Amino acid sequence: MAERSSSVLVRHWSAALAADVVFVVIFATIGRASHERGLTALGVLETAWPFLAALAVGWLVTFAWRAPLRVVRTGVPLWAITVLGGMVLRAITGMGTAVPFVIVATLMLLLLLVGWRVVARLITRTRKR
Repeated sequence: MAERSSSVLVRHWSAALAADVVFVVIFATIGRASHERGLTALGVLETAWPFLAALAVGWLVTFAWRAPLRVVRTGVPLWAITVLGGMVLRAITGMGTAVPFVIVATLMLLLLLVGWRVVARLITRTRKR
């Protein structure tokens, strides 16, 4: 039984990590499309990499695999680390951190990284009833 529950846990956190990565890529794709920067895979990766790197750090710092669906314990810190780390990496590499971009990135990543966890929690609660 313990083996089965650990298998479910591994799928659970790996799916959550995959969702986070997908949502950061969606964020980068939307940004590139809205600024007509070209929607090539390399272009999206160029925009996404600072945020993906920060997301990876966030997963390590928060031990997100222990409670990947928790909104406040995991989602909010991951969001903050992803935004701050992504902006720092963008600044260091000369990619730009204009105030409007910072505001939009902060709000979009809040919606995406925390929002999907809120929806998942609501679905989980509804199924338990």
